[in-house]
Amino acid sequence: MAPHPYSRYRLRLLQDFIRILVVPSLLLSLSLRLSGVHLGLLAIPSYPACVVLSAFVRDWYARLAQRREAYQMGGRLAPIVKGKWPGNLDVLCRIKNAAHNDYLCQGFLDLFHEYQSTTLNLRILGADLMISMDEQHIKYVSATGFDHFWRGRRQKERMETFLGAGIFNRDDEAWKAHRTLARPFFSRDRVTDFDVFESHTDAAISVVTSLSSSGAPIEVQDLFARYTLDAAAEALFGEKINSIHGSLPVPGKTSMGAKGSLGTDDFGAFAQAFEMAQEVIVGRTHQGYFWPAFQLFNDDLQPHVDVIDKWIEPMISRVLENKSQMRKAGLSSQVDQSTFLEYLAEHTEDPQVIKDQLLNVLLAGRDTTAALLTFVLYMMAMHPEVARKMRTEVLEQIGSHDAPTFDGLKSLRYMHAVINETLRLFPPVPQNIRECRSEPILFPQSDATYPTQSTEGEPPIYVPANTPILYVPMWTARNPVHWGADADVFDPERWLDERLARFTDNPMMFTPFGAGPRICIGQNYARNEASYFLVRLLQQFDTFTLAPEFQPEGSLPPAAWKEGTGRKPIEQIRPAYALTLYVKGGLWMRFGRAAEA
Repeated sequence: MAPHPYSRYRLRLLQDFIRILVVPSLLLSLSLRLSGVHLGLLAIPSYPACVVLSAFVRDWYARLAQRREAYQMGGRLAPIVKGKWPGNLDVLCRIKNAAHNDYLCQGFLDLFHEYQSTTLNLRILGADLMISMDEQHIKYVSATGFDHFWRGRRQKERMETFLGAGIFNRDDEAWKAHRTLARPFFSRDRVTDFDVFESHTDAAISVVTSLSSSGAPIEVQDLFARYTLDAAAEALFGEKINSIHGSLPVPGKTSMGAKGSLGTDDFGAFAQAFEMAQEVIVGRTHQGYFWPAFQLFNDDLQPHVDVIDKWIEPMISRVLENKSQMRKAGLSSQVDQSTFLEYLAEHTEDPQVIKDQLLNVLLAGRDTTAALLTFVLYMMAMHPEVARKMRTEVLEQIGSHDAPTFDGLKSLRYMHAVINETLRLFPPVPQNIRECRSEPILFPQSDATYPTQSTEGEPPIYVPANTPILYVPMWTARNPVHWGADADVFDPERWLDERLARFTDNPMMFTPFGAGPRICIGQNYARNEASYFLVRLLQQFDTFTLAPEFQPEGSLPPAAWKEGTGRKPIEQIRPAYALTLYVKGGLWMRFGRAAEA
């Protein structure tokens, strides 16, 4: 199979190199020859000076053209962040440093506050890069103006080696085809079939029971990653992986992994590769448009993809072989009874296409649910009174031993409030990115976060064609203008009292699973799986406490956070992001078994 154009990032970098460096130098050389001017030793600095001058002229002309176009459209340019270094390189360094050392997405919030605007243009190396936490602008990108935006070439280029032609890495007709293909496997009948949840939940809670009986702490992020992978693998692929029975992280003997604590078994190798691949993609995003310059001689994703392939390709081979044997025997599979993998094999025999789809669904089915469960347990440990109320509701509505049904889960109003409040403060995808298509657009009027930007009559913000827009729904969901002065406080009651009207009047201020046509098709699966596990857990355990002494070195919040604002002085862990949310170093906790269990 020929390489997809999105994988040819080195060729794109070469074309940029020619455009930015070679063409100005050739023009200078030609001009000197035609004019008969001989610069002598001055020729040495004249060429780099020409390159810098041409970049300055291009940038100046682009701004002038944008200002004129914005005026003609009745809009205004977004505030441009002004750095001290050429090309705003110091701004890029500031954001990268904040991503590694500060609170999650804090670098963006600081810029929003500094410029008193919910949408900004970072303008890195002369290239537009807009960031936004504006509820109205995010709504436009995700839903009401959906047709004006796409994933874009730059995003797909960064992810091609890992996610290939899957649903998260394609647009337009290809994306629609992938979504149509996947939708039947997230229908109500399938996401309310709890048999798979029961078997894997039972296995996970058996592990918790065994380890907690001696008072040992458990790394729950790793536990949930295994639990959700096992459930997804059986429900979607028909495979019993049983990673929950592998070698879990040992208290006091683990080091920092890509996301949580570093595992040592086969699952640990796969999980580490899966997570490191996501880290590499986020790193490429932070490096900006010219990230290929950092990977001229090797693709940093490839070693991790090789490990993933070693794990996933045997599954694909077995299904394709089974299909071949069934065809020889004159048999066909029932689509409504098939797994997602079998269904894919019915539509294509290309193992690469199947692999891409599987990895994309795994990313959605494993990581988002694992993140939700991890942060719900974190909140239960931080707020024991919440855990007690959840358990009381479970015992009253479900009982101490009965398996939850779909109607039973629907009756758990307080648990749903806890899940919503956790998703509000800790959305599985705290930031996302889209790219404006080839026509410029105007955003709607900005929201009321900063009075200076929402003045009546203020022109709307103009978005140049082909501009990437990185938006941060996490800050929208913590914005006191939308949620009140207690926006940073974990309070499930806000989903049960009169404050709920804030959300019902403006649902776009809470979009943990995205919005619009690309809203996560697996959100009901994630909610049901998380709720099912929590019911079974609360039927047997009644106390949940953090075990910070077992966190790997460097994973706890620094002392400086105590002087911060928002949730920085509150947090006992470090939220981090690599395509999906996670706890840096994992989440070590102790569980107390209920006396009547």
